[in-house]
Amino acid sequence: MSTKVRFLRKSLKVHYSLFFFNHNFPKTLYPSVVHLYSCYSYISYSSSNASSTTICYLDQFSPFSNLISNSNSLAYVNSNERRKIVVGLSKIIKQKQGYILKAFSQKFCPHLLVKIMKLLETRETALAFFKFVFQEDSEATLRSCCVAAHILAAEDLRLWAQDVVSRVFGRIGAVRSRGLVKFMWGNHHEYESDFSVLDTLMRVFLNVEMGCEALEIVHWMRKVGAKPSLSAIGILFKFLLRVGDYGSVWKLFRSMVREGPRPSNRTFNMMILGFCQESYVQIAESLLHVMWKYWCEPDVVAYNILINAYCSRGLTSDALKWMQLMIERDCKPSAITFNTIINALCNEGNLFEARKIFDDTQDMGISPNVIMYNTLMNGYVKARDIDQANMLYEKMMNRGIAPDGVTFNILVAGHYKYGREEDGDRLLRDLSVSSLIPDHSLYDISVSGLCWAGRLDEAVKLLEDMLEKGIPLSVIAFNSIIAAYSREGLEENASEVYKIMVNFCLTPSSSSCSSLLMGLCKMGRLQEAWELLQKMLEKGLPIGKVAFTLLFDGYFKLGDIVGAQNLWNEMLGRGLYPDGVAFSAFIDGLCKTGQVDEAYDVFLEMSRIGFVPNNFAYNSLIAGFCNSGRLHEALKLQKEMRKNGLLPDVFTVNIIINGFCRQGRMRSAVDAFIEMHRAGLSADIVTYNTLIGGYCKAFDMDSAEEFVKKMYTSGWDPDITTYNIRIHGFCSSRKMNRAVMMLDELISAGIVPNTATYNTMMNGVCSDILERAMIIAAKLIKMAFVPNVITANVLLSQYCKQGMPERALMWGQKLREVFFVFDEVTYKILDRAYYDLQESADLSEETSEKSLFLDFLMYITYEYLCRNTVHTEASHGHLKLIENVCLGS
Repeated sequence: MSTKVRFLRKSLKVHYSLFFFNHNFPKTLYPSVVHLYSCYSYISYSSSNASSTTICYLDQFSPFSNLISNSNSLAYVNSNERRKIVVGLSKIIKQKQGYILKAFSQKFCPHLLVKIMKLLETRETALAFFKFVFQEDSEATLRSCCVAAHILAAEDLRLWAQDVVSRVFGRIGAVRSRGLVKFMWGNHHEYESDFSVLDTLMRVFLNVEMGCEALEIVHWMRKVGAKPSLSAIGILFKFLLRVGDYGSVWKLFRSMVREGPRPSNRTFNMMILGFCQESYVQIAESLLHVMWKYWCEPDVVAYNILINAYCSRGLTSDALKWMQLMIERDCKPSAITFNTIINALCNEGNLFEARKIFDDTQDMGISPNVIMYNTLMNGYVKARDIDQANMLYEKMMNRGIAPDGVTFNILVAGHYKYGREEDGDRLLRDLSVSSLIPDHSLYDISVSGLCWAGRLDEAVKLLEDMLEKGIPLSVIAFNSIIAAYSREGLEENASEVYKIMVNFCLTPSSSSCSSLLMGLCKMGRLQEAWELLQKMLEKGLPIGKVAFTLLFDGYFKLGDIVGAQNLWNEMLGRGLYPDGVAFSAFIDGLCKTGQVDEAYDVFLEMSRIGFVPNNFAYNSLIAGFCNSGRLHEALKLQKEMRKNGLLPDVFTVNIIINGFCRQGRMRSAVDAFIEMHRAGLSADIVTYNTLIGGYCKAFDMDSAEEFVKKMYTSGWDPDITTYNIRIHGFCSSRKMNRAVMMLDELISAGIVPNTATYNTMMNGVCSDILERAMIIAAKLIKMAFVPNVITANVLLSQYCKQGMPERALMWGQKLREVFFVFDEVTYKILDRAYYDLQESADLSEETSEKSLFLDFLMYITYEYLCRNTVHTEASHGHLKLIENVCLGS
């Protein structure tokens, strides 16, 4: 049984069982109620491929059950709406009002329809029932629906009336809708006023995105002397701005000034927001400045909209000026104002200024809330300063501010990445006994904790229990499971949980969408990730910069620079201005693909528009210069980093040390190591491994061993990388006995050799004298040697080095026949073998024993690769992630 079915079946079965037996149903009604429940159970859990002849029991309540096929009747409502209908109809039966249902099922009567909708009690359930029974769109049915809307409006249920007409107009289109407008106007005096019916029609046209028709209703209202409501005008402004009809925007604004209703703060705020969303920030600024001419004073909402617009474009300095201006104009900033600024500064990596503003909030009479604390903690974690994040968390708890699931996810992510996993476990234990945390947040935190610990089955079970007990569901709990599945590469499971979340009417957050994309990008399925992003954008789901950042990071990992740059331009074209994280990721991607000059141009652009590059951006660029041999420019960038108030961290120093080692400048590398300690930084195992590797490459094994001793003294134990570096150094120095001693020491230390260990030893073995080579090879085979493409390259290369190019070509052909995937090095080796075979007519003949030995090793490698190479074409297919967003809709 799938996760989706298990979630829904268990929760709904318990829900209905409690409902039936806790409400004292008369025994005579049990059959009807059970009939309804079995109906819903069947609909919800049947396969989508069910036969069209299957009976849908809900059809007995529809007056069109004989006209519409059963399979089509399910297409009007999704599973969650069907659930609500079942609950509502069960209540009607319990209240002994079943005769109304029976009468309506025989004839589509507007009066009976309104009665049933009112008995269903909630607006959502009433609309769901109307959607289900509105299965036929003849003229008579459409007019009956309009009469039902009139009746609802007359009984002060205008929103319900709008729902009914919106459903009708959305289904029949603009042309037929105009005819119904005349019908509704023709007999509206029997039910409602001129203003009421026209306001309803105007809002309906906006609901179904028929802007021209909505403007016609405004003109009609002016003609009959009715003023449009400010709220409806605001919705109209929002629609016109979104579709880019700026001429109609200004025309509508002028008509408000001349004929009313007079523009209010809400009107101006709607226009300011609309122009900001369309990237016309200067126009939005002008609107704020002229508000006083129309008897309006800019409020905190107006300023917040502009401040957010500047922050989202990376212009935090301008946002700070606007915050200062609002204070000077006696408009008090809100918690939203400060959180927007703090978040922007954190994204830029300017944690010092972000903390300063955070601490200043209390001077402004604003008490930091959990959202503000989460924002700053997230900034510290992204800057890899987990200690500061922990201190801020302790401060929050001491002030009695309850953490939530977001707090937990931020801190545990930091502990897992930059701290220790046991710290995350301790945090979960502390939170589970805290009296500050509400029950619903505790469930979120518990689910998140299980996900971070890799106990996904338990997390899913806990969420099932939440559903069964009727505990209010949270997006955070679902997001934690979606993200955990994505981290494990189980994107199909993540997709299924996402569908369940949507089916339970929870609005996906940007984190939900990003987690789904992360799973696909991690698997290298970028085309599917791109298609998913497009679907999300079409559905209007909350897509942020993080989603784009994940995608172009995926493109860079595959070496698709053009794809990444096109995506960057797509993001800019949609008005999503990169933040510090996006810029840093883009710079890092360009550097890793060798595009250092392009990365430096992006770095300069980032600085020019006001972003303060963080350590990650600097480190990426410094690494790029070092890897391209431009160490002088890397050192200049390190000095510039200090001038801008950023302290080089251990990652920066390790990059510089590696740059010196790559150039063989070991004296300079050691000087950087000494300076590192003077600056108060502690060398980590990467630092020591880099220096040991540098000396090994310089064949200075004595100095390498000195740094191994220093490593022990500093409290670091050698890891597998340390041993591999030393083994490689001894093999390169033709000291195979020492290499074997290192291998034995590695095993004695309880460290499992990896493929790099085996390949290094194998390469050394092939160059050694035959007798010792055979002994060492036997030792490696006994250790369960696992070959890979590098192993094959080592052996093929040895054939060429020892004058046997024909053997290299023969084994290369055999590997091709088993569909083994070569890398660039393999092709270069085979090209060299072919060239040697063509050019060298006098090949050595004293290679028979060595040839047999190499053939023996190659056969073992070939046999393993034959067994473990997948003989299938790379075909992933398209992942159906958001199928009509809600199940059944």
